[in-house]
Amino acid sequence: MAWLTISVPYRAVPTATSWCACGRDRNATGDADVWALIADHEAHRDTCPLRTTQEGKAAA
Repeated sequence: MAWLTISVPYRAVPTATSWCACGRDRNATGDADVWALIADHEAHRDTCPLRTTQEGKAAA
């Protein structure tokens, strides 16, 4: 459902792309931004509407 692609060419700026079937599509360039996108991609697993269900949740 979700993919994280990281590219670190020799002597170049790293880039990353985080894509999910739910419609999420984010990109990052540079060390700090790539690390932040990695953390955000991992956190998305818990909040993705395609991975979470309404079962077991109290009705509003």
